[in-house]
Amino acid sequence: MADEALFQFLHSEIIQYVNTAETGESENGRCVSKLENMGFRVGQGLIERFTKDTPRFKDELDVMKFICKDFWTSVFKKQIDNLRTNHQGIYVLQDNKFRLLTQLSAGKQYLEHAPKFLAFTCGLVRGALSNLGVKSIVTAEVSVMPACKFQVMIQKM
Repeated sequence: MADEALFQFLHSEIIQYVNTAETGESENGRCVSKLENMGFRVGQGLIERFTKDTPRFKDELDVMKFICKDFWTSVFKKQIDNLRTNHQGIYVLQDNKFRLLTQLSAGKQYLEHAPKFLAFTCGLVRGALSNLGVKSIVTAEVSVMPACKFQVMIQKM
């Protein structure tokens, strides 16, 4: 329980630090990009540790199931609530109570701040997939707080 609070506090402080370093309208995209790049590197490191004793995955669906069950549980202490795919390289991971958004109020005025709170996690997933040999683009959207959807588009090499 304490490690979860520490992670949430650290995440909030990283967002605050990057946000104050990059001020202004045009810098908001730079802020999100920096957070996503930080998450990418962390995701690469975490997936190395989590998969060192795991047998190889058969296909990208097995990789996505691992991300949704084991990886997400290790990082956020719960599984993804829903995984959907069109079987053409697009996966949607839905978390109905995303822990990094629960500290924000559920009001619509805070929806504009959600991308900063999701950028690190998008990078986290993209970095993890990258180290598993899956090149991807990860985006996130929030329609109602604290639920969010992460869309993973697999890029064929």
